[in-house]
Amino acid sequence: MAERLRLYGLNALVTSAGSGIGEAVARTLVKHGASVLAVDTPDSGVEQQFAAVKGIKGLSANLSEPTRMPALGEAAVAELGGVDILVCDFPPQLDSPLSDGDAALTALLERRAGLVTALCRSVLPQLKKSPAGRIVNIGFLRTVFAVDGAQASVSAAQDLAALTRALAGEIGEFGSTANYVQPGAIMTAVSREVFVKDKALRDMCIAGSAASRLGEPIDVAKVVLFLASNDAGFVSGTGIVVDGGRATR
Repeated sequence: MAERLRLYGLNALVTSAGSGIGEAVARTLVKHGASVLAVDTPDSGVEQQFAAVKGIKGLSANLSEPTRMPALGEAAVAELGGVDILVCDFPPQLDSPLSDGDAALTALLERRAGLVTALCRSVLPQLKKSPAGRIVNIGFLRTVFAVDGAQASVSAAQDLAALTRALAGEIGEFGSTANYVQPGAIMTAVSREVFVKDKALRDMCIAGSAASRLGEPIDVAKVVLFLASNDAGFVSGTGIVVDGGRATR
């Protein structure tokens, strides 16, 4: 029972929680005792999805504008009474995967940095008061990038690492931590759509993984659970890659 309730009494705000990794994170955190505000876009159906799930409140909100993030932080306080754990997942909405040198990458990274920074700072007063303040940022899936987008994928991961290190330095004095999880090829509904159109990308992701398979959202959620728990209380400013390892064959 102690293991299941390792987050007992803590409140978590999870973005993009209507499906995929965000949904898996929300369900995993509540399973371990947290109260969760699961936020997603108005067309996600997140409110209906979690209507019957004890401990999770679904909320529709604008997740595309940094100026809307303070209101989201206020909503979390109103619904939960406070925020101890913040999981920032802002997956891009793309028509097709990005290749190396794609001019859209710079704007995409700037948009993510703006959203993450605005949301983190909006809940910082709550994290300061928490005995276990945690920020966990989720990186872009490998399916955001095309077969010839390996360097773009690396650049995006490096950008998130730098952003998270800066946050960790900013909040460390308050006893809070900031870390990130960098997923590899995780089989979400969005990834499935990409793989249907681009089987070469799917095959490359499987062949490049030491595990010889695609990951599942729960693989990422379990790592988020660790970073959100007291077990990771002295871990900050770093990241964990969840990609099954790199194949050497």
